[in-house]
Amino acid sequence: MQVSIRELKTHLSHYLQQTRSGEAIDITSHRRIIARLQGIVSSENPGIQALLAQGATWSGRKPTGASLVVSHTEYSMSDLILDMRG
Repeated sequence: MQVSIRELKTHLSHYLQQTRSGEAIDITSHRRIIARLQGIVSSENPGIQALLAQGATWSGRKPTGASLVVSHTEYSMSDLILDMRG
């Protein structure tokens, strides 16, 4: 979604509510994007808490440093994809 600076200032609370629901808003000036408004994921999120418990560090952006297991099967993800294609 794109919104002009004037529209953002006029309806700020409305657009902040939309960012809380996960939508990113591009802010424009003279029809050019100059910034992006995006909500912050709460640290109360169970997925974030699980990553932090595994030793990840998180500053509000992409968590780093955790060892992630995608599947609990004996096959790797690439083996599963190849099996699905064949």
